[in-house]
Amino acid sequence: MKHLIEKATTLMEALPYIRRFAGRTFVIKYGGHAMSDEKLKESFALDVIMLKSLGINAVIVHGGGPQINETLKRYGIVSEFVRGMRVTDAETMSVVEMVLVGQVNREVVGYLNQHGGRAVGLSGKDGTLLLAEKLLQEVTGDDGAVELVDIGYVGDVVKVNTDLIATLENGKYIPVIAPVGVGQDGESYNINADLVAGRVAAALNAEKLILLTDIEGVKDTNGRLLGSLSVAELHCQIEQGAITGGMIPKVVCCADALGDGVKKAHIIDGRVPHAVLLEIFTDVGIGTEITK
Repeated sequence: MKHLIEKATTLMEALPYIRRFAGRTFVIKYGGHAMSDEKLKESFALDVIMLKSLGINAVIVHGGGPQINETLKRYGIVSEFVRGMRVTDAETMSVVEMVLVGQVNREVVGYLNQHGGRAVGLSGKDGTLLLAEKLLQEVTGDDGAVELVDIGYVGDVVKVNTDLIATLENGKYIPVIAPVGVGQDGESYNINADLVAGRVAAALNAEKLILLTDIEGVKDTNGRLLGSLSVAELHCQIEQGAITGGMIPKVVCCADALGDGVKKAHIIDGRVPHAVLLEIFTDVGIGTEITK
């Protein structure tokens, strides 16, 4: 009986959040270990389907770095990186698009549908969903001077076609977006999935931007998980050296999205089963919530 009462208590804890978020949009960046472990794939699919059944519009943006690396290796193509961004020539871009759109996107869509969802796969080229332009990477030289470096078909999002997403949402579908954009002349661009998720969330005026990662969340200099922090506090953590390496572009992505109208951003550990539900529908959460 105690176990049953605990279940009822958990449901009651979730009730105010369910009421608050019904009809709102969550943009979820899906990546990391959650995309490679079978149990976590199922857990994520069920979380998204649960959100949709509660009247919350879930928009998924997925990554695919490990899958791209594996395929490039098979083709004998060696990748070069500039400040964490893959240098993408025409040959590499062809492989990136093949993997993200032809393989990973189909797998994510298939898993959602297999578990009872109604998912539709998209790349940024479909209906000009993600209009892109070349992204020049900033590199600091030995003399301290900042130089803009052309790293090939790597892009930034100029515009998001929200009409296409709204049409799918109105039809009760779950959009699943591969981070490949299209330029003015029809060329394909490889775009960082976190960046795409942030831009899509801002364009949709989303209630939440949720980034699934392979770490617990944002930690302070003592290694303690920060359950919540503001954008100002976030920048302080960067200055203090608590946030470094690959976490910096993630938190900057969240800060930019909040500045562009997203209500809240979350960085959570995708290695935890049902991480999305635990973060959104419990009072404490499991990761880091970032607010304006």
